[in-house]
Amino acid sequence: MSKDSQLPNPGLQNKDLQEPTVLDLYKSVTKDWTSFYNFIRSLWDARRRDELNRSLAADAAYAIEELKPEEPARAAYFPWRSVLALFLALAGQFSLESMHDQPNLGVALYIFAIGFVIWAAIKDEWHLPALPAFMQMPEPLTTRTAAFIVSIVIALMAFFSFGGGKFDIINITLWVSSLGFLVYSLWLKNIKITTGSNTDERRRKLIWSVIMVGVFAVAVFFRLYRTDSIPVEPFSDHAEKILDVYEITQGDYKIFFPRNTGREALQMYWTVLVANLFGTGLSYLSLKLGTALLGILTLPYIYLLGKEFGNERVGLFALFLFGIAYWPNVISRIGLRFPLYPLFAAPTLLYLIRGLRTRNRNDFILSGIFLGVGLHGYSPFRIMPILIVVAFGIYFLHAQSKANRQQGFLWFVIIVITSLFVFMPLLRYWMEHPDQFGYRAFSRLGSVETVLPGPAWQIFLSNLYRGLLMFNWDDGEIWVNSLPHRPALDIVTGALFVIGIVLLIVRYARQRDWRDMVLLVSIPVLLMPSILSLAFPSENPALNRAGGGAVAAILVSALALDGLLAGLSNASSGRRLFIAYGLTGILLVTSALQNYDLVFNKFDKNFRAGAWNTSEMGRVISDFRDSYGQTDTFWIVPFPYWVDTRLPGVWAGIPNRDFALWPENFSQTVNLPAPKMFIFWPEDLQTENALKELYPDGALTRYTSTFAGKDFMMFFVER
Repeated sequence: MSKDSQLPNPGLQNKDLQEPTVLDLYKSVTKDWTSFYNFIRSLWDARRRDELNRSLAADAAYAIEELKPEEPARAAYFPWRSVLALFLALAGQFSLESMHDQPNLGVALYIFAIGFVIWAAIKDEWHLPALPAFMQMPEPLTTRTAAFIVSIVIALMAFFSFGGGKFDIINITLWVSSLGFLVYSLWLKNIKITTGSNTDERRRKLIWSVIMVGVFAVAVFFRLYRTDSIPVEPFSDHAEKILDVYEITQGDYKIFFPRNTGREALQMYWTVLVANLFGTGLSYLSLKLGTALLGILTLPYIYLLGKEFGNERVGLFALFLFGIAYWPNVISRIGLRFPLYPLFAAPTLLYLIRGLRTRNRNDFILSGIFLGVGLHGYSPFRIMPILIVVAFGIYFLHAQSKANRQQGFLWFVIIVITSLFVFMPLLRYWMEHPDQFGYRAFSRLGSVETVLPGPAWQIFLSNLYRGLLMFNWDDGEIWVNSLPHRPALDIVTGALFVIGIVLLIVRYARQRDWRDMVLLVSIPVLLMPSILSLAFPSENPALNRAGGGAVAAILVSALALDGLLAGLSNASSGRRLFIAYGLTGILLVTSALQNYDLVFNKFDKNFRAGAWNTSEMGRVISDFRDSYGQTDTFWIVPFPYWVDTRLPGVWAGIPNRDFALWPENFSQTVNLPAPKMFIFWPEDLQTENALKELYPDGALTRYTSTFAGKDFMMFFVER
């Protein structure tokens, strides 16, 4: 240890003289079976009783009180510059959204807003909340050597048993056991961290918990409301997912699913679980419900990230803004792997930042676990290891002592080893099938069967420019998972995002805290899976591949909102408090109302206009089966840019059949027994004439769809 690392830490207070309490005794004897057994023996064994007393005293001595950081000074007078900056930014964002093709006015308003924000920061009107204080957890630099060696041996056995690309009971047992031994070998005994408690504090925590539950309930409503009907219809990617899930139900437990350019397995197994728990079967609803639940699971980590970069109120604002936001809401209800990116990016980043702040080895173990699990989820998450490296690089550049850098390197190694243990099945598959594992990513980079439409560096810079503008101007043209050519953020969150970026830069210039730099740099890094679509630049920006960016961007907006509230309420005046909380409430309600309209009205309407009505075809198949007891003589005639002929079968509960019948194969149906049904596109006159010639007695009818312009023809052969 260097001298610097031993200096008193303002974020900690070691309560050396604290006497053990009854609660301390309870926690000590119930933490594991060994402790409980020793407690029972101590009742009649004086030697063990003395050991227990010493252990309990040591536990109490390690109780650490986390002190609140000192908040920045704020002007006591009314912060008129802040208010003016806010309204200029809101006007600028409204202009960019409403006049998309004429951004000059919006840009000008934002320039004035940024000027007033900087002025407000200089005059102490608008500051971001103080970052949590650093802590100095004990780091013994030791491991449980025997357990660590056992974990390595079992990991090697598991690695070789994963050959063949399938999960089975043996390799799963070896895999989980190796991870368990690894975590046990590295995990340190938890140190008590307290924040002080009295009657007023307990009352405050109770009220705060009620508010949190209310905000969480609002977020859950936004995730689950009308999940059955928004989006209304599946598309081809869903057919691929249903087939993958179907293979699992047939006992084919793949580690990686190569269908449709390759997919990691986590969503498939998650969908099987959801389908069985909720009784929704192999259906489009199972896919949507599963991903909506993944979106909900992200929310606690958004709150904790807000606390880690600010305080409880920042966490609450982040939870609310992320919970209602159109961007994460849409990608969570599509039914594809999209929400797995933010779901695992949030905790990976949380435990990394918290670990570096508190120097707690256990946080780095957790960060490594979430990093490894995330790599089984959605391929854009593969950018997270790069963000980990970048974050440690920033930390090393800001560390003040050689000892800090040495410990930082140890923590980095812990994350790498832990994540590799979790990633192990895919690592083995990657080594056996590198072409399949990397095909989808490399196809976007232009190195697999694609030619770049221009110089790579020019495309990259153009993509980077458009990617960074997606928050406030244009989120791309992919209609199946976004509202094309509108900002990815709503007016309120978008305006706060720009202000928050400016305030982060100002604070970093003043304080040089590595956490501010990590948050700023994480935004473009998390967008890289979208930006690096060099072979298909029209696919950038994409809300799904940039989904991790929503975590950092909305966190920045929450920080800005908390700073505004703190500046407005920095006085004993009841009028100032009313204005502060009233304005904050108006901003949050306005954001919620706009996001509700974006998802449940505009996105729904736009998606319905582009989607094909495979559900109606599925009902026709079901009616045919109910009437005649089979579907072997039911076909759908493909037509360019029409329906995916596998999806109607999914709606009818037949997920493993493609109902396609090409016109050149019509003659093969003649010898099959009636009844027979053919569905085809109304403009396909060639199919209509061929069927009439083949079956002169067939009956042709037109199915009138509830979707405008989506009628289809039905040709029925009764005999």
